[in-house]
Amino acid sequence: MLLFYQPNIRSISRENTNFLNEEDSRHCIKVLRKNSKDIIHVVDGKGGLYECEISKPNDKKCEFTILSEQHDFQKSDIYLHIAIAPTKNADRIEWFIEKCVEIGIDEISLIQTIHSERKNQKVERLEKIAISAMKQSLKAYLPKINELIDFDSFLKIMEQSKVKQKLIAHLTDDAQPLVKIIEPNTSYCLLIGPEGDFSENEVIKAQKSGFQVVMLGKSRLRTETAGVVACTIINLI
Repeated sequence: MLLFYQPNIRSISRENTNFLNEEDSRHCIKVLRKNSKDIIHVVDGKGGLYECEISKPNDKKCEFTILSEQHDFQKSDIYLHIAIAPTKNADRIEWFIEKCVEIGIDEISLIQTIHSERKNQKVERLEKIAISAMKQSLKAYLPKINELIDFDSFLKIMEQSKVKQKLIAHLTDDAQPLVKIIEPNTSYCLLIGPEGDFSENEVIKAQKSGFQVVMLGKSRLRTETAGVVACTIINLI
């Protein structure tokens, strides 16, 4: 099954006209050589999976009608929010986005810390990578990607959040292994620091805001690796 993405898809009805965007239309018609009456599958990024029939095979605006629809497709029992400091090398944070979407993640926040080397990050680019990864991994949920925000402001937002497990990854002797505290059917927010790690003051601030210090293993990991490892551990457990 090959997926296309249309966030504004209209509900099932022969009277409703839906279109693929130009990029997906070109791929569908020019590359895959789909034609009128061919069946395609479309996701809306909100859990909806639609079986559709091409009605007008235009390579700039491919029109289709919905034959059937399925909601909450492969809905997860957990909610995973990872807040991560963007890496100096943009390719690494893009790799993190791609892999975590493939594994399973609901929300990603970009945070600026004391040791952050990157002061800005284009969310539009990351959203495109997330969409591609969602389609490639046959998922119907597109994670929310939040704009870059400073560490203190993020903690204030999380103080009002209803997330059940607030965690900060930090390699210290008294940190609890992540694998030992994860529970199924709950919500998580996990903080991942920059290349220089969180400062001791930032760790203390996080703890005062209700975050528990955890470790992902005995190795010191790169920022993007730590994010993927954490995402994998939580999804597997």
